[in-house]
Order: sequence, then C-alpha cells, then structure tokens
Amino acid sequence: MKKFLSIIIVLLMTVGVYAQKDVTTFLGIPVDGTKAAMKSKLIEKGFTYNRELDCFEGEFNGRDVNVSIVTNNNRVYRINIVDSYSSSERDIQIRFNNLCYQFANNKKYVPIDVTKAPFNYIIPDDEDISYGITVKNKRYYAAFCQNINWELVDSIQIQKEVKKIVEDKYSLEELVNLTDAQKSDLYESVYKEVPIRLSENVFNKSVWFCILELHGGYVISMYYDNEYNKANGEDL
Repeated sequence: MKKFLSIIIVLLMTVGVYAQKDVTTFLGIPVDGTKAAMKSKLIEKGFTYNRELDCFEGEFNGRDVNVSIVTNNNRVYRINIVDSYSSSERDIQIRFNNLCYQFANNKKYVPIDVTKAPFNYIIPDDEDISYGITVKNKRYYAAFCQNINWELVDSIQIQKEVKKIVEDKYSLEELVNLTDAQKSDLYESVYKEVPIRLSENVFNKSVWFCILELHGGYVISMYYDNEYNKANGEDL
C-alpha cells in the first residue's frame, strides 16, 4: 500500500510533463495541435497543398481525395477526406459497402453504437440512394471509434485518470497523511474507476463516413474527429 501511494504522489507531480495524448489519428498523425503543424505533417505524408481550395490533394485508401483540416480555437478537431471525383449511384453503393467491410474487419476500430453491428450499415442492392437522399432526406453513414492505443494509455492516460480520481478526493498535502482506511478506499476507487474511464475515452476517437451528392454524382466523405477538441459552447 505504501508503494502504491508513493506511485500516486509521483504521478500527481509528473503527469503534466506529457504532451502526447491518446487521440484520433489519421495516417498515424494525431488529429490535434495547430493547423500549421498539421499542414506540415500532411505534406510529409505526400499530400500537395491546394492554396485556392485550402485543402490537400493526394491518395488515400486507393482513391484520389481532397483533405481538409477543421479547427476549433486553433486546435485541430477534424480531418475531412472527400473523393476528388464523383461516382455513379451503383458505384458509390459498392464503395460504401466495401468501406463498411474494411472497417468491420479492422481490429483498430469498433462500432460507435454497440447496439448496431457494423454490417447493419450495409446498403441493400435494391436501395434507391437518389430517392433516399432527395425525397426521404435519408442519411447513408457508418460510424466507428478507433480503439485505445494502449502504448500511450499505459504511460499517459492511466496516469491522468489516476490523477483525476485522487484530486477529487484529496489534496497533495492530505495524501501523505492518509489513514489506513483512506488508503484502502483510494486504492479501491482507482482499481474500479480507471478501467471504466478508459473504456469511455474510446468515444472521443470517432471516425465516420457518409455519402454526399455532388455535381450530379456521389462521393464518400470521411471524418476523423478528435472529440476532445470539438466546440462545446465555450465561445457562446
């Protein structure tokens, strides 16, 4: 128990030095930081900046795409990837369904809605997508979350969650003079709450895609979102 409390004290004093977080990534790049920094990283990945459209052009998952950076308070919140060229209704249905299979079979992802299996997003062959979009205002989309990066969590996120739990209960001064009962209570709180909090963090790493109608055809628009950086009304 003494060793455990010593570790907690060290965590409280050192956790602030870590800068990297377990957030959504696009091609291995954290969806975080400034727009300028993200631009540099996309260029390193081989994308070309189109100054007129303020987006990047390149190839992603076998398609020519335009990549846009979306920010909130100068922090990158979203990477948006849109097909450069539109497809026919049948081709976009096939492409959408293929993406569903790719995500469903990729261990890095889980469905964002645990009650909805990945294959439930599949569009049936007899679906009239044009009618669904224009008449029924139907949205064809599929939503997933990137799994926790345990390499980062082990060294960073666990420490942050422990820090939050401890700070909710005691100050640093109080922590060094805990009774045995308080030590036991703190241990139980950390043991039970940290796994729950970590499992909830996965919902802040959302990746989803949808069909959009564009120039008489259809495109896939994909969104890699860092929910930690999204607007929550703080500017209102």
